[in-house]
Order: sequence, then C-alpha cells, then structure tokens
Amino acid sequence: MTAPTLDVIGFGNAIVDVLARAEDDFLATHGMRKGGMTLIDEERAETVYAAMGSGIEISGGSAANTMAGIAELGGRAGFVGKVRDDALGAIFAHDIGAAGVAYRTPAATAGAATARCLILVTPDGERTMNTYLGAAQDLTPDDVAAEMVAAATVTYLEGYLWDPPPAKQAFLKAAGIAHAAGRSVALTLSDAFCVDRYRAEFLNLMREGTVDLVFANESELKSLYETADFDTALAQLAADVRRAVVTRSEQGALWLSGNERVAVPAYPVEQVVDTTGAGDLFAAGFLHGFARGFAPEESLRLGALCAAEVISHMGARPERQLKQLAQENGLRV
Repeated sequence: MTAPTLDVIGFGNAIVDVLARAEDDFLATHGMRKGGMTLIDEERAETVYAAMGSGIEISGGSAANTMAGIAELGGRAGFVGKVRDDALGAIFAHDIGAAGVAYRTPAATAGAATARCLILVTPDGERTMNTYLGAAQDLTPDDVAAEMVAAATVTYLEGYLWDPPPAKQAFLKAAGIAHAAGRSVALTLSDAFCVDRYRAEFLNLMREGTVDLVFANESELKSLYETADFDTALAQLAADVRRAVVTRSEQGALWLSGNERVAVPAYPVEQVVDTTGAGDLFAAGFLHGFARGFAPEESLRLGALCAAEVISHMGARPERQLKQLAQENGLRV
C-alpha cells in the first residue's frame, strides 16, 4: 500500500451559505417558519435571494465544513461535490480552495444552479434556513476523483448525499476504490430524517462492510434502530459496524469498536450561540486524529474541542485557528 497523500477526502453536497439579517416581518411576508429548515425550488430560491438584504456568502455543506476543519487543523483534505458554472459555483470553489481543501470536481455547464442555503438571522439570533439543493444533487460516478480517493487515508461520505440515485452510485464507487487501495471508509448519518428515509440501506452499508466507521448523534442512532433506549441502540451499533463514534451534545462523545468503549466529556463553552456545524466540526477533529493514527481518546477530545469552538459563535466554520487552539489545550495535531 502506497503512502497516502491526503488524510481525508469528503463527498457531499456543495452548498453556498448566504447569511443576511432580517426582521421577523420579512419571514412572515415570505411565509417562512421561523427557526426551521425548508427545502425550496430554484424559482423560490431566486425570489428569496433577490429580496434578502446584503449578506455574507461562504461555501458550506456538511462534508465540506468537515474538510475545511481538517485543513484548519493542518490536515490534508480533499472534497468532491457538484456545483454549476455560475456565480455561486465560483464562490464555492474559491472558498473551499482558500480553506486549503483540494477540490477538482468539474462544474456542470447545464442543468440546475449551484445549491444554496439562504439563512435569515433575526435580531434574537434565530436562524431560518431555506435550502435549494440544485446542482449538488447531480453528482455522478464520473465525478469520483479516483486517484484522490485511492490516495486518502479515509474517504468520508455524507448521508445527505444518499437521496439522488446517481450520487448514491458515486458514493459506492468511491467506497470500492478506497477499499481496493487498502483505505478506510466513513459515513455520517447526517440527520434523523435522513435515517428515517434510508434506514435499511444504511444498515446494509454497515453490515456488508461498505463502511468501516460510522458517525451518529444520539437521535440518529435511536432512529436507526427504532428505539428510545440509548444503550440498546449502542449495543446493536457495536454489533453492526467495525467502528463508530456517537456524539451526545453536552454529554460528550463515545468511541465503539467491538467490546472497546471510550468516552470523553464535552468541552465547556461559556455560551452556546449557534449549534450549526457542531457535528461537522466534531467529525473534522476526530477524523484528523484518526487518519494520523491517534488513540481514540485523543481523536475524540480533538473533535469535542472543534465542536465547542464552532458552537460559540454564529456560522458553521471556525473563527479561531483550530491548530493553535488544540495546542493551547494540550492536544497534539
């Protein structure tokens, strides 16, 4: 097996987050449910985007956020995700490249526009999200960067991408390339609603060995096994997949591998400002350590620290330099 040139390569929805401040009456005028996330079509996206005030545009998406976090820690990260050759597509490509993430997926020259999440922040700090998935859903097996996958210690797959059939095939192709090269494949379950839609398929991916490492939070785990009992779900998870990481918000996180269990507490935070991106940045810290051969406890602590940083401010990307933050907290990177 050749030495890896990437620590982690992520596959996911390539989305541009557009954040703008708005009053409550703006939400009412446009029929938005405050604090919610609604999937919208392109026409609706254009209408809302035109009506929004000036704001901030930055590349986002769950797996993309994770890869940016790994790069921020000093890791070698790559990303595969589809955009259109439009203004927002150019913003996505620029931002993820500027974050230090290798990104080579060719932009679509036809079809749906680049995905965007239009985020209205009201004076009370509440975020109301309107998401148009657009070109992100058009990822195909032809977009799989085979050489990058084979060169990455871990291939990380975003559960949200399991919706469109061509993206699903891309996902499976990437997993096959990774395993053929002797690498690991990780899957994040993304959210409980995603699990509800694809429970049987996700379980098959785990039980058949298509994925080696699963990330889940407590609600996703309970949804996966259709139980309200955490310990029951945990025991089943340990039986179904080689390795797993389970996050529990303020109760910390767990590592499972066979009979091995490792738990760490959450890092204290003065004030939780915005939980968006907590899971993404936890995965960044953990995967960075895992890819570099750190012990599970070290990797969990690094993940917990990264999650604590991102929930202490607005937005799903870190504001502190994560490598420096880790060193200040006595963690190696």
